[in-house]
Amino acid sequence: MLSLPQRERRQAWALLAPMLVMMFLLTAWPLARTFWLSFTDAALVGGGAMPAYVGFANYLYALTDPDFLAALARTLYFTVVSVAFEGVIGVLVALLLNQRFYGRGLLRVLVILPWALPTIVNAMMWRLNFNPDYGSINALLTQTGLIDHYRSWLGAPDSAMNAVMIADIWKNYPLVTLLTLAALQSIPDDLFEAARIDGASAWRRFRAITLPAILAPLGVALILRTIDAFKIFDIIYVMTRGGPVDSTKTLSFFVYQESFSYLRAGSGAAYAILMTLLCGVLIALYMLMLSRQRRRGIEQ
Repeated sequence: MLSLPQRERRQAWALLAPMLVMMFLLTAWPLARTFWLSFTDAALVGGGAMPAYVGFANYLYALTDPDFLAALARTLYFTVVSVAFEGVIGVLVALLLNQRFYGRGLLRVLVILPWALPTIVNAMMWRLNFNPDYGSINALLTQTGLIDHYRSWLGAPDSAMNAVMIADIWKNYPLVTLLTLAALQSIPDDLFEAARIDGASAWRRFRAITLPAILAPLGVALILRTIDAFKIFDIIYVMTRGGPVDSTKTLSFFVYQESFSYLRAGSGAAYAILMTLLCGVLIALYMLMLSRQRRRGIEQ
């Protein structure tokens, strides 16, 4: 005869079983299949011939492939710069929206709007904005005297990546704003009032009260944005197709081309696994930074 806790556990597992099966089919099995392919010379041509086992050859080639390393460098640049700007802009906008002023509700709706747009729509909109013939960016900069002629922002290797980052930052900083604003609104006003009475400056109040309160949600937002930025693909595909001269060819786009343009599934799988491992390293570093910051706050 099963006890009540045992019956409850079995019922819980029975309810969870469909979800666990779906997770396995949608996540674990494709990941395992990709991992197996990364040790073979599998190709998307050849009439279904059995791929040959090549061991770690794909991984060794990837770690010495200059094109892969260049794509990694571009991806790290995109990730670090875009996430840094999104964090700073998101916190500043959250601090603004946390103040009481007329029209605050409307401004909050407008801030959320970029994040609500589908990525493809956002990418197409910014592609039109950066159009070298009739784009609004060129019109604005020439009319304000910052440039003296229209430029092809997405057609020049020295500006294409920065243009794509502007589009990505504009779309995704609202996520940081929303999570930070939710944390700010949970801080009691009495704490700030007591700090003012004690003569604490605005910077001191921010360091002692605001920053510890927003640190955890801000860390979560930055982790989410780091993961998304590191595997950026759709906005690159729509705006530049990885060009010009591979100047916006990130790791995700590199894996896509290797697997589906060049039809090399084996090496493409190895690149994808390496990209997943690198993403895991970035998450681990963020978690380590957050845990150290929490310990430092507790000690203080």
